[in-house]
Amino acid sequence: MHPVNRQQLDLSLDLERINSDPHQGTETMILNLGPQHPSTHGVLRVVLELDGERIVHAEPHIGYLHTGIEKECEYRTYHQVVPLIDRMDYLSSLNEEMGYVLAAEKLLGIEAPKRAQYIRVMMCELSRIASHMVWLGTAALELNVSSVFMYCFRDREYVLDLFEMVAGARMFPRYFRIGGVMRDLPRGFEDAVKKFIDEFRPHWKEYHDLLTKNPIWRMRLEGTAVLTKEQCFAYALTGPVLRGSGVAYDVRKAFPYSAYPDFEFEVTTQTAGDAYARYLVRMAEMEQSLRIVEQVLEKLPAGPVIVDDRRISKPHPHRGLFVPPGESYVTIESPRGEKGYWVVSDGSNKPLRVRMRAPSFASTQAMPVLIEGGYIADAVVAIASVDPVLGDVDR
Repeated sequence: MHPVNRQQLDLSLDLERINSDPHQGTETMILNLGPQHPSTHGVLRVVLELDGERIVHAEPHIGYLHTGIEKECEYRTYHQVVPLIDRMDYLSSLNEEMGYVLAAEKLLGIEAPKRAQYIRVMMCELSRIASHMVWLGTAALELNVSSVFMYCFRDREYVLDLFEMVAGARMFPRYFRIGGVMRDLPRGFEDAVKKFIDEFRPHWKEYHDLLTKNPIWRMRLEGTAVLTKEQCFAYALTGPVLRGSGVAYDVRKAFPYSAYPDFEFEVTTQTAGDAYARYLVRMAEMEQSLRIVEQVLEKLPAGPVIVDDRRISKPHPHRGLFVPPGESYVTIESPRGEKGYWVVSDGSNKPLRVRMRAPSFASTQAMPVLIEGGYIADAVVAIASVDPVLGDVDR
């Protein structure tokens, strides 16, 4: 027997459905967008049914990345989990680390020192800026604005240089630890961050000058991929997508964690609910992230950067850290929305279960609502507007 080709099977089922119920008596066509396609922002496959250039049906197919990270966490000690979760939302690894270490600390009944909390917040906001740079650059490139793509990756490289300076790694820093951070800030790091802020602010204004009032940019984004707040609630959408539909929900404000209550920042919203509104929300978020980082540098306290307990800070290299039985759930605000970490302990040195609530999964689920009824040229705009990361989906 020949092995079943899943892609051919899916396509035959789609064709069977179309032949049994033709769209308004017209002939439609099936087109595969992805999974190996730059405009899908990862290995996402969207099966499109087209009537001319109009999309009458869209069905996202996931599973092409199949990392299995959640299951892998059950076979690693608590500290060994950190390098795994770095690779889920690989554009914002430090936010992933924040959620996991907070959930583990909740199980242990400990809290990181104040200096470590401030450093964590600063690194998470720098990570948010770096993530939004990838989103803005790739979204612009898909509309043939190649100069913005180059500029955005220039600024992202600067942030990755900062990560390398403090952690020795760039995309996957592995910097946060249960009970604090790996090590204190190196000499000259604060000055390097201040220099980045001074250089990034005029660059951020330059992005606005290039895009915000650009007639072609507005024509392609305004009125495209519209989501009402009711649809956002129905699909459990959070982050910039929800705020772009007029709902001022941000986990950093609604359920403050770490040192975020110590800093002032605004939750910006737009009411149109389209791709342009989500663009404006993310642009404003980067400004607020800079504001938080500046406050961290002004208020950064002295002191230790990890708890004074060798069982936690320097566990046995083979046995690891034994965590009391129980379970914890912690949510954080990732660049893509609310990210939840549920960690279950059976009293051993390895988690019994680690489960994540991924905002990219909810965004992918809502793609038919975003895409159907629009033109094929608008499908890439719709996908980019929710900024999915497929490592966050295929866990």
